[in-house]
This record gives sequence, C-alpha cells and structure tokens, in this order.
Amino acid sequence: MTTIDKITPIAEATHGPLVVAPIYDGLCTFEFSIVAEVFGLARPEMGPAWYRFASAAVEPGMLRAHGGLRVTADGQADLLERADLIVMAGWKGAHVPVPEQLARRLRLAWERGARLASICSGAFVLAATGLLDGRRAATHWRYADALRQRHPAIEVDAGVLYVQEDRILTSAGSAAGIDLMLHLVRTDFGVEAANSVARRLVMPPHRNGGQAQFIERPVQADRLHRLSDVLEQMRADLQDDWTVDRMARSVLMSPRTFLRRFIEATGVSPGQWLIAERVAEAQRLLESSAMSIEDIAARVGFGSVQVLRHHFHVKLGLAPRDYRGMFGAAPLTAPRVSR
Repeated sequence: MTTIDKITPIAEATHGPLVVAPIYDGLCTFEFSIVAEVFGLARPEMGPAWYRFASAAVEPGMLRAHGGLRVTADGQADLLERADLIVMAGWKGAHVPVPEQLARRLRLAWERGARLASICSGAFVLAATGLLDGRRAATHWRYADALRQRHPAIEVDAGVLYVQEDRILTSAGSAAGIDLMLHLVRTDFGVEAANSVARRLVMPPHRNGGQAQFIERPVQADRLHRLSDVLEQMRADLQDDWTVDRMARSVLMSPRTFLRRFIEATGVSPGQWLIAERVAEAQRLLESSAMSIEDIAARVGFGSVQVLRHHFHVKLGLAPRDYRGMFGAAPLTAPRVSR
C-alpha cells in the first residue's frame, strides 16, 4: 500500500494569507495537486508575504485519494476557522451529499470575511452552503446540468473557465483550476508574481475566465495558425486601431467568417480579447515602469486615462493609480487578510 504522509508541503512564510484545502475521502488528486503546487511550495523569491498553505481533514478516519493513495492532512477541520482562502479541490461526485458540518464551516468562514473557491465538482460543496444562490458559478461542463438541477437558484455557466462573484470563485474542470489559482495570485500579488508562478508550471501566464472550456466544432489547423498570427500582431501593436475588417483582411477571411472562427478559437469576441490584453499590458507597465498613467493609456491603445480607468474598474475593481500603489515596483506585500 502506498502512503503519502505529507502530501502537502507547508511553505515557510509566516505573514501571508492562509490557504486551506479541505481533504475528504476520495480526494481528487489532480485538482488538489494544483492547489498544493501554487500555494504550498516554498517560493523564497516571493518573500515572507507569500501564502501559507495547509490541508484540513473534513472527514474522520483514514482518507484516500483517487488511485488509492492514503493521505495524511496537516490538521483537522478547525483549520478552516483561520483560513483566509479555502479552496475546495473537487468533490466525490455530483450526487454525493455534502456533510452539513462542512457546509456550516464554509458559511462561517465566509461570514468572517474569508474567500471561498472551488475547482471542478467542488462547486457542489460551495452550492450546498447556499452562498452561490443568485450568483453565477462555473463547473466542469459534464456536471453543469446536474448542478442546475440540484441547485436551480444558481446561474450555472458551463462555457467559461472560471467565475468570480465577490469573494466566491468557481472554476471549470481540471486544468481550468490552474487558471483560477493564477487569477488569485494575480489579484493578490500582481501580474509579475502570477507570471513567475506560471513559468514554474510551464503554463501560459493568463487565460481570461470568460474563455470557453472547449471548442464545440473543430477549427481547421491552417485557420487556427492564421488566427495565431493575427493575435501576435495585435499583442505587438496594442495601440493600433484593430477593427474586425482589418483583422479579417490580415488572415484572408471575410469579416463574418473571421468573427465566427475567432470566437470558436478563443471563446470571446475580438473586442473582448483586445480589451483583456490591453488591461494585462497596462497592469505590467504599472507594476514595472515609472511611465505616467496617461502614457500607459496611450501605449496600450485605450487612448485616454478615462477609458483605461473604466476597463480597469470593470476587470479588476481598482483604479490604475490604486493598482500601482498595491503592485508597483516594490517589495511584495501581503493582501489584506480576514483575521
């Protein structure tokens, strides 16, 4: 019998927010490993403000993960009482009841200010708390109908990678959990920190939560290659006026065909994609340069500070000046915690 006595290495940091992953019998190994990899590995380059991580057994007795691995958690369910972020890494299944005691602990954590997140079927656990009622939520597309049927008060979005509704975050299946964890790092510590973690994971640095989980119809390889070319051109010249007609001409398609193919490949419209890229580049410049906000707005193609401020508020809930104050070129500082 294979045993993992400590499947969750605890980082050395002592000042950062505490991330707790509940451990249950039948633990989804891949989903849990995402959380442990992002938050549980020591990252000395991030400084003492980086996350602390622990796992908490939320069921009694011997607990096993998928594949038969026996798992020893770092502590018991009372760890949830101190968590700043709780990540539910999957669940046993769409039709497996969630213990009321676990749901109650999560509600109490929410009430004192903690954030709650889920990956894949972990959305069923958050749904059991009632906190998702009246909110949008994501889960793996295979579980979307079951989540709708069991919890009709939730607006289930089966077509996106992840959703953030205030302090509750939910992601689609498996690898989309990586995108959600990187989103959390980006929110707490900025673009460069998230990019650093992504490089360690050999992952793209950023995928929008609104991107599609999967492509319903295959995209021909040559068309996808041509789309990749225009995406790179747009990234290189964000300040240019990128109309759909111009994009379509660059890949020898009609505007209607281009728009359809673009959405099939990326899950968002060209305008939405371009705004997200411009915001991301503005974040990078606010973090790493001394450029004025006016110059940054022009550099990334927003044209004016007012337009930049609008999209920053929509995407991040912050003004550019406040973002620079939080994440500008300075030693890493921990986000506000709930204690």
